[in-house]
Amino acid sequence: MARIKKGDQVIVIAGKDKGKTGRVLEVIKDTDRVVVEGVQRVTKHVKVGQSAQGARTGGIETVEAPIHISNVMPIDPQTKKRTRVGFRVEEGVRPNGRKRTVRVRYAKASGKDL
Repeated sequence: MARIKKGDQVIVIAGKDKGKTGRVLEVIKDTDRVVVEGVQRVTKHVKVGQSAQGARTGGIETVEAPIHISNVMPIDPQTKKRTRVGFRVEEGVRPNGRKRTVRVRYAKASGKDL
């Protein structure tokens, strides 16, 4: 189970964007990278072309580039500070009566679920 998932609120702890916060837009498991909203913005030159909706305008666009997953940490929902992630195993029962175990992520600082 991943420590950081899509939709998590994270803070950047290293690099040129250190201290910035944002929501995770995408997790790329192959290269251990995440795309964070408003972080690691780079300029991209786009050629004028045609798309399915019609003519696409060209020019220079800014897009979010991936950042390594080790350079971000989740934000604790209670203290609003960065925190480490722990896992706890919870027992449950499925609708058909069978047992089910689930790993739940929680913030180690406050103990709240992420």
